[in-house]
This record gives sequence, C-alpha cells and structure tokens, in this order.
Amino acid sequence: MNLEEYKGVYVFAQQVDNEISSIAFELLGKAKDLAKDLDTKEVTAVLIGSGVKGLADQLAEYGADKVIVVDDPELKDYRTEPYAHALASVINKYKPEIMLVGATAIGRDLGPRVSARVATGLTADCTVLEIGDFPLQAVPGQEQLHNQLLMTRPAFGGNTIATIACPYNRPQMATVRAGVMQKIDPIKGAKANVEEFNPGFTPDNKYVEILDIVKSVAETVDIMDAKILVSGGRGVGSPENFKILEDLAEVLGGTVSCSRAVVDSGWKPKDLQVGQTGKTVRPNVYFAIGISGAIQHVAGMEESDIIVAINKDADAPIFDVADYGVVGDLNKIVPKLTEALKAEIAAAK
Repeated sequence: MNLEEYKGVYVFAQQVDNEISSIAFELLGKAKDLAKDLDTKEVTAVLIGSGVKGLADQLAEYGADKVIVVDDPELKDYRTEPYAHALASVINKYKPEIMLVGATAIGRDLGPRVSARVATGLTADCTVLEIGDFPLQAVPGQEQLHNQLLMTRPAFGGNTIATIACPYNRPQMATVRAGVMQKIDPIKGAKANVEEFNPGFTPDNKYVEILDIVKSVAETVDIMDAKILVSGGRGVGSPENFKILEDLAEVLGGTVSCSRAVVDSGWKPKDLQVGQTGKTVRPNVYFAIGISGAIQHVAGMEESDIIVAINKDADAPIFDVADYGVVGDLNKIVPKLTEALKAEIAAAK
C-alpha cells in the first residue's frame, strides 16, 4: 500500500428517509479541524442513497467542500451489502487518508464491513480525534511517525482511555459517538461541489430483501437535543421519587434524563440514559441529582455548559466536574429549588 496516494478527510454522511442525520454535520465540523491540522484543502462528504443529490447543499452549509453522491435505487433503504459496496468503492477510487463514520446503528454495522473490504483498521466509538505523533512518546530504535490520526476511546467499560493509531494502512477509519463533536455554524447559501459516482449494483443472495419497515413512535424527547437536563441517579431512591425531578424540569422547560443505574433498575427507559453506554449530551444546564459521578457517566455529560450537582455525599466524584454543588438531601433541596424558581418566574411575569 502506497500511503502517499491517500489524501483528504472524508465523512460518511448518513441519511435516513432522505433526511441527513445530525451526526453527519458533527463529523463535518471535526473533519474541518483535522483537515486544517493536516494542511489538507478539502473535506469531502460521501452521500449514499436513492434520490439524495438534492441534500448535497445541506452538507456544504456544514463544511463539506465536496460531496460524492452514490445514487441508486438499490440504496433507497439501508442494507448492509449494497451500502458496504458503495462506500468501499468510493474509498478504493478516491483514496481518502481519513474516513469518519458515525457510531449509529447504521455506522456500527457499516464501518467494520467496509474497513475489512479495504484492508484497513477501524477504531470504534471514538470520543476524541486529533492529529499527532505515533508512538505518542518517542521510543529508542523506533521511528516516530507524524501527522497520524490519534483516535481515543474509552476501554474496559470506561475504566481506562485508549489512544489508537493506524500508521501503516489507509484510510485511517473511525466510528465516532454522536454528540461528542461540534457542528460548525452553518454557512447560509453554501453550494456543494458535487461529483456523482456509481460503482454498479448487482443484487445477489447477500442482498437482504426488505419486506416491511415498521417505524416506532418515540414518546420521549431526545435528550441529545435538550437545552436543560435534570438527570437522576440511584440516589433518587425510587422511580416514584423521580416526580420531584420532573417537577423541576417542568418549571425550567427542561427534560428528565438518568444514569445507567436507573436504567438497570428498570426505573427509566434506556433512551433517557446519559453516559458511556447511553447518550452523550451537551445541554446549556445539566442537573446531576443523586448521581455519584462515575467516569462512565461523566464521559456523557462533561461538555455541558453548566453542571449543577446535588448529592448528600460531599466526596462524590460528581463535584469534581460540577460548576455548582449542593451537599444535602435531594428530597428537601429539589422541591425547595423548584418552588423558588416558580416564585422567580411568577415575579418576572
């Protein structure tokens, strides 16, 4: 493999039902940073689907300099085989140095299959991406390679952090968790430089036939979109006790979320879980109530603008990341906070 042939930072721009997923915009924002560090001129989005060319300008607004569109009726709905063929064909033709894929249900299925087809490595569920040297520290007798993609992810259940590189194969591939990268401010009116490419699709016995698609109706708000989150942990005590958190969230116009312990206890659905095995959130205000602050939870909320912790244990790790902390009984503090806020809001009207 001639590594010098591989240039540019590419992003798989996931779309579902001809609507681009938010993770694509997040990855484009990070791709711009990586391209700048590599002195690479272009960030390229790879848009795969049927009748999707019209979505290209949206990608341009969020940082794509070029959009490669693979458009074919076989790509109308996501299926592993045709999508893997499409993305692997793009990689083999255009030879990107870096290929980023969202760690969504689709991306986690697609990424490893594509990496195997193009004979490269894949680092899954990354939370940090940066350009640097590998090995991180110079080792006597070993060449230290520069301008490598350093891919960081939690390992061993979040108890340690691993930084991984792929120095001898290209592209350097990573799947990236939703919510951990920042979108750029949209460039209104941006137009994409579109290049159409179709490697050809011949259905065979590896092509799954979709008989029906049943869409579930979510009754909960997506906590990743919430500006204010009131999050509860095991310390809340019971599922019934979440009522006091719901009252606080209602006053603030926020949403209730929770820790893994709450989900494991069956108190709340997994859709509301924040943390390493849940969702990564970036609200303006995050209330951590009855949450100890284990590293797995902190990994999912530490980028919040303001963190307010309420816990009876003064030594709880959550206070290490909190901007404001209250030590005491949440059963007394939260209702009083709710009433005080109600009074403030009423006085302001």
